[in-house]
Amino acid sequence: MGKKLEHITPELAEFIQQQKIFFVGTAAEEGRVNISPKGTDSFRVLGPNKILWLNLTGSGNETAAHLIKNNRMTVMFCAFEGKPMILRLYGTAKIYHHRDAEFDGYVQLFPPVSGSRQIIEMEVDLVQTSCGFAVPYMDFKEERTILNSWAEKQGEEGIRNYWAEKNVKSIDGFETKILDWDV
Repeated sequence: MGKKLEHITPELAEFIQQQKIFFVGTAAEEGRVNISPKGTDSFRVLGPNKILWLNLTGSGNETAAHLIKNNRMTVMFCAFEGKPMILRLYGTAKIYHHRDAEFDGYVQLFPPVSGSRQIIEMEVDLVQTSCGFAVPYMDFKEERTILNSWAEKQGEEGIRNYWAEKNVKSIDGFETKILDWDV
């Protein structure tokens, strides 16, 4: 049966560390709800109520736009192997860009990745587990290297140009502030 907790237990932190994929849900007060799958070694539990994830360059930047409008966020993990479980982390989040001192401090917690776009810090106010009995078994084969290879090939200037073209506004037209270097 599902449980509601006030914090991430050591056992749940271990479960998180073993997962190869997680899903992030955000929404502004209006417009579309966004759910993004995330992978690679990009998630950290900093404490019982604090998590970080390294957001990589992608075709959109919905999470950033939504967090500027409304800082609520949900992160979900599903056990695709082993004991079934779904884990949801609910809370409020802040977004840090390369220009922010917090980005420089936190990025060191992750392996170097070309195209690192933002770091999201979330204060967790509710942890929920549920059975996951209907989640299928899926075997992990290997990490995809396509995004990292593409970002390395672009170089820093190419990545910024891509952000200017694809990551400045959400699909609903909300600003992401990714290129507001003087803010």
